[in-house]
Amino acid sequence: MNIRHIRLEDAEQFAHLLVSIDSSNMMLFDPGERKTSIDQEEQRIEKILLQSNSTIIVAEEDDRLVGYVMILGGTTARNQHSAHIVTGVVEEHRGKGVAERMLKEAFRWAKEVGVTRLGLTMIKHNEKAYKLYKKLGFEVEGERVHSLMVNGKPVNELYLYKLLS
Repeated sequence: MNIRHIRLEDAEQFAHLLVSIDSSNMMLFDPGERKTSIDQEEQRIEKILLQSNSTIIVAEEDDRLVGYVMILGGTTARNQHSAHIVTGVVEEHRGKGVAERMLKEAFRWAKEVGVTRLGLTMIKHNEKAYKLYKKLGFEVEGERVHSLMVNGKPVNELYLYKLLS
């Protein structure tokens, strides 16, 4: 398993990875809802890589992307030290330490570029993700009640954060 930062030439594979992970029903997008073209994904990757406090870390196995941690840094003087993260791993690689390895690289990179706070949102009933985030030092900041509709039913989101020293 190779953990690395994304490159522009990964755009097509990354677009497919996002669609695949959306099918888990634990992400913001419903399965099949994401309609991003390869060109749009390439533009998004380029924009992220141009920000000094943003990046995408990917997990690659046998020349195939199997997971990602997107780190989106703040864009104003007051929040450049803070970043929002989104993590996803394809189903067949979950529970194998892939997300943990990517997140540890995210922590290392964030400290290197001056990001001192990471935040994320997650569906409350995603117990495996919650256990991982808690293990890695994230704390619950709050809960947003009925913030998402999943399969026609309201679900709550948890807001988590981690301070990097």
